[in-house]
Amino acid sequence: MACKEIFVADIPNVRRGFRFQWEPAQQSHVLLYPEGMVKLNASAGAILAEVDGVQSKQEIIASLESKFPEAGSLSGDVEQFLADATNQHWIEWL
Repeated sequence: MACKEIFVADIPNVRRGFRFQWEPAQQSHVLLYPEGMVKLNASAGAILAEVDGVQSKQEIIASLESKFPEAGSLSGDVEQFLADATNQHWIEWL
């Protein structure tokens, strides 16, 4: 199956059946789904916290760059994570 081309104006959303939350026992953000759980590192958690079904990829990048100005450009890292999350079927595009 061919992958959908993702544009900066496209809007990511956590897939139905998945839940993103902070897990105190894990001391990290996790992505819960019927078959299990994915423990996310801090960067992945920060990115997924912005994935709300409202903000575009471009808006997510801008928001993260304003929250973490010392990190410089985050475009490549965010785009890579969103591509990986799409391939893992964690997010879908509206």
